[in-house]
Amino acid sequence: MKFSLKQIAIFDAIADTGSVSAAAARVAISQSAASMSLQQLEQQVGTLLFDRQGKRLVLNSWGLWLRPRAKALLQDVHQIEMGLNAKHSLSGKLQLSASQTVAESLIPKLISNLDSNFPQIQVKLQVKNSQQIIQDVRSFNIDLGVIEGRCDDSKINQELWCDDELIIVAAASHPYARQDEVSFSQLEASKWVLREPGSGTRDVFDAAIFSKLEHLDVSKEYDHIPTLIALIASGEYISCLPARSCADGIKQGVLQKLNIKGLSLKRHFSFIWHKDMNDHALRDCLIKEAKRLIR
Repeated sequence: MKFSLKQIAIFDAIADTGSVSAAAARVAISQSAASMSLQQLEQQVGTLLFDRQGKRLVLNSWGLWLRPRAKALLQDVHQIEMGLNAKHSLSGKLQLSASQTVAESLIPKLISNLDSNFPQIQVKLQVKNSQQIIQDVRSFNIDLGVIEGRCDDSKINQELWCDDELIIVAAASHPYARQDEVSFSQLEASKWVLREPGSGTRDVFDAAIFSKLEHLDVSKEYDHIPTLIALIASGEYISCLPARSCADGIKQGVLQKLNIKGLSLKRHFSFIWHKDMNDHALRDCLIKEAKRLIR
């Protein structure tokens, strides 16, 4: 074998961070040692693996080819270490990204359950919209993502977690809140505040509504659901938001779900991961616990 596992680990850390110094800190070696390790690996494989763009190192085509294979190899090494040490519980770090609705409503309970049942698993959570999560999975920046709706990328595996629903919502003081049913023409005449393009919520809403309306007056777009709820509660706007996010406001009498006949806003939450990262014990454990959570 021309290269060492240590060289592969340093390559992976540089690919993650885009920096030799940051990678050196991650694997607890000196910057000069990390730089030498990368140089040796590139010499041994006979090609450069990164393009130098200013102070950043960016994977070139060969580096992109090696990245998933390096990750899979390092995961296998981790599993071997666990087996040889006769560990009976899973341990390690898992990079997880989830959309805002999932992160607010389901992830806290999931992490709490993991802490109780698998205390040696450390979940590092990022909150992003669905398109950003898909890109992070494609780039191997995270181990696992949770998105709203579908992902049609051929490089990504997708597994259903649970169903969800979006609702059209207004302030309890809004004129539409007193109606048994709201028409599409009334929706067209309304002022809207919506999630930003690229979010799963917005994708589902756009797909459902634009075949029904000729025009939609979107006054504001934000990626922060509490901001949208506060704007709706002011009485001027209506929106399409997850039912889970609006539940407290509806219960408190601040918000009102509007009934629109012929409008379906059902969706689902799904786990996604890169197809080149199929064997991952921590990921499989988290998915199993997540599905147990919603039974």
